[in-house]
Amino acid sequence: MNAVAVRQLDTARPDFEVEFRRVRHWSAETDEAIEQRVAAILADVQARGDAAVLEYTARFDGLQAASMAELALGPEDFAAAFAVVTPAQREALQQAARRIRVYHERQLEACGRSWSYRDEDGTLLGQKVTPLDRVGIYVPGGKAAYPSSLLMSAVPAAVAGVPEIVMVVPTPKGERNPLVLAAAHVAGVTRGVTIGGAQAVAALAYGTASLPAVDKITGPGNAYVASAKKRVFGTVGIDMIAGPSEILVLADGSTPADWVAMDLFSQAEHDELAQSILLCPDAAYIDAVRAAIDRLLPTLPRAAIIRASLEGRGALIRTRSMEEACEISNRIAPEHLEISSGEPGRWEPLLRHAGAIFLGAYTSESLGDYCAGPNHVLPTAGTARFSSPLGVYDFQKRSSLIEVSAAGAQTLGRIAAELAHGEGLQAHARAAELRLETREGGR
Repeated sequence: MNAVAVRQLDTARPDFEVEFRRVRHWSAETDEAIEQRVAAILADVQARGDAAVLEYTARFDGLQAASMAELALGPEDFAAAFAVVTPAQREALQQAARRIRVYHERQLEACGRSWSYRDEDGTLLGQKVTPLDRVGIYVPGGKAAYPSSLLMSAVPAAVAGVPEIVMVVPTPKGERNPLVLAAAHVAGVTRGVTIGGAQAVAALAYGTASLPAVDKITGPGNAYVASAKKRVFGTVGIDMIAGPSEILVLADGSTPADWVAMDLFSQAEHDELAQSILLCPDAAYIDAVRAAIDRLLPTLPRAAIIRASLEGRGALIRTRSMEEACEISNRIAPEHLEISSGEPGRWEPLLRHAGAIFLGAYTSESLGDYCAGPNHVLPTAGTARFSSPLGVYDFQKRSSLIEVSAAGAQTLGRIAAELAHGEGLQAHARAAELRLETREGGR
């Protein structure tokens, strides 16, 4: 097989910035034809409900059903699937779910509890944290099955206390993946429907006669699903608009080159648009990784996809130092960031923007995808600069608590009235002043 034509860049060269921009370029704009088609599907489902969903399911998935009841999945279906998968698969699902649950329970303790306090005049202030009533989880189907994605959405929703977790999953020609259904059993999904695509997103967002509307939709999907999620945002919440998967490996040359090459492959195999980048100050090590890429790629079944990804959007970048590598990493704000170094703790404080940070040579990104515990639904395309991994907090909402004491109303009332008069909102001011009059004038 021919050598992989992955770009090699050097930060010391004058053309680095130009070449770097070419590597990083990716447009989040969806094809206009897809946008128009999705808009039509959403409008149709909103207008005709179940009938439209059934028509699109027959057209796109080749799955004929006379009613939505024929497409329904319940706890008994999930339990039956759990019983038929192999013992090794059952054990893996349970262990992964346990680790994900423990991590998100810690997250709940840190940021998901209600709190309040009283100030010196007895006024109570605080925050009430409550779970969403109903969430929808989109699980991709068709070309591949993703029980891990189901676990990453359903487990934190359950930990957050969401009482109803609805799964939608396309099953082309009626082929149900038992591992996905078994994962639903382990994660505590309450109900499911074998529908997918934009029509599934529309059904979750708007509700139909057979499927109540949800409060939030999470989970990855194809371009149609991403476009639909973007369009229904505001009617419901969504987790994020995800771009192609990304990995950035920040290496000091101490990790076996084969390990790093395979880590780059681990994201490249997702999609031809996925991005895999190595940052390293050691030229000889970069050469060793390049040699490992050429040697190992033919051993993988998804070699064609990996090659297209590496040649289209991959890069091996020589930096002047590890410090400069950290600076470039912050500019990229990658989805997955591996610090493949003998001293990961030395570099981690310099890294501000990443969806997930994997510390040390033994911490392959793939472990985070499946079973380490933290969520694998991560911000992409540089959005880690301002957004976070999916977590318990995505399945909760926060209400402010305010109980003003009679004494507190005298202090706060004067402040509020003064500001309200300044804004020309006299009713606001008068509402505050009436409380002052009640105390001072006895009325």
